[in-house]
Amino acid sequence: MSSAHAVTASSRRTSVRLADGREIIYFDDVPGLDRSTPDRRDLPPYAPAAELRYDELQGEEVLVAAHRQNRTYQPAPGECPLCPSRDGHLSEIPASDYHVVSFENRFPSLGGPAGGRCEVLCFTSDHDGSFATLPPERLATVGRAWADRTTELGERPDVEYVFLFENRGAAIGATLPHPHGQIYGFPYIPPIPRRMLAAAERFREEHGGCLMCDVVAREAAGPRVVAETDGFLAYVPEAARWPYEVYVAPRSCVPDLPALDAAARDELMGLYADVLRRFDALYEQTTPYMACWYQAPARTSRDLAHLAARIYTPQRTADKLKFLATSETGGGAYINDVLPETAAARLREL
Repeated sequence: MSSAHAVTASSRRTSVRLADGREIIYFDDVPGLDRSTPDRRDLPPYAPAAELRYDELQGEEVLVAAHRQNRTYQPAPGECPLCPSRDGHLSEIPASDYHVVSFENRFPSLGGPAGGRCEVLCFTSDHDGSFATLPPERLATVGRAWADRTTELGERPDVEYVFLFENRGAAIGATLPHPHGQIYGFPYIPPIPRRMLAAAERFREEHGGCLMCDVVAREAAGPRVVAETDGFLAYVPEAARWPYEVYVAPRSCVPDLPALDAAARDELMGLYADVLRRFDALYEQTTPYMACWYQAPARTSRDLAHLAARIYTPQRTADKLKFLATSETGGGAYINDVLPETAAARLREL
């Protein structure tokens, strides 16, 4: 059964509990919607069992979550756990319709002994939709939800880094086709953000200022720009690792999504969706992609961070995928088959 629901002053954010005790938060485009429908499923109590281990040879943390072997994989039509609960179908979302929801992952990579928290964020109730086709009011709601979750999760004592991401497409291993992303509240700073912060610190010590600000200023005047607005730039990085890879970043130094006001956040979300539409226009079939947001850590090194979204696809031609070879997975030496300037030109023209 759901607990009594908690509603913010604006009545566009409602927190309730699912049958097993997990939290689900409704983020609505408009105020005043009733989100008190209880979860009628019979579920065992929620007890995440992830472990955090340490690889001494590579100096990196590794999460072990054996219970995820049993998570839902490519469900049959009509059995999607991210669609609304209606017409006899009971899902992870008790409401008969919704705008945006974020809920604790039933099969988390974090939580329990590992610490931290994993959430699933659904962009729309439309099973056949996509982030790229969301209307402006829904993009604004997603941006507000991401900022909300970044702030709230970052305040937890067991969270050091809030990582927002989306895996779209079976080709890159997405287990559910419904438009959604995930939010990991890591109990540590993951390796790639950690390396980015270290690079930013070296740049400041040697040159002063912000590394990403410097990169954005240089890219804005170069051949790899894909799209832009007054406050934000989308560009293919000079040393792109993937066939099509784009960074979307503020022109000014902003640490994370909560640091943006609503107007700037809406501007960013519009440009981000524009880039995703360009990815979808690359081929006749739907383009698989991975997308993530690099933000400031919850407590440390915040002055070194510069908000950026990164979108990339392994689809190098209409019928070929880039697979990571041993030189890349074993040696960390990426090889890109597409010239970044060529990729930028194609994305810019689409």
